[in-house]
Amino acid sequence: MKCQHCVKLATVQITEVLAENAFEEFHLCEDCAQHYLFVTAPKKKVGGNRESVDSSEKFCEHCGTRFVDFRNSGRLGCPHDYETFQAELLPLLESIHSSTRHAGKTPRRPTRRFSAQELLRLRKDLHSAVISESYEEAARLRDRIRQIEGD
Repeated sequence: MKCQHCVKLATVQITEVLAENAFEEFHLCEDCAQHYLFVTAPKKKVGGNRESVDSSEKFCEHCGTRFVDFRNSGRLGCPHDYETFQAELLPLLESIHSSTRHAGKTPRRPTRRFSAQELLRLRKDLHSAVISESYEEAARLRDRIRQIEGD
């Protein structure tokens, strides 16, 4: 399929959501898509007929990240960006996660991370138990070390 703006091959499809059930599709080449997204993208209406500042021109006063930087990289610059770009991020988050509130996940079972120092202590205790011929204690420590290393 050819680009709708030039004669190159269209490699990008952009779908603009105009209303709940109204969409507009564009089939563009890479160059025309970049131009459309970062130069000529339509401005959003706010309230009556006033236009808001184009979201690509907005920037965070704390870190200097512009919304266009987020759109290009997928990364925000600092925690303040969530407030700065709230109007743009909420619809995006809702479309991706079906919610704007983080619910998170809970572990299936409690997990405990063991440090290398704990394992070293257990191995020393195991060695001491073998030297002192406390084989039941040595077996218990061996099993505990295996359990930790298996996690």
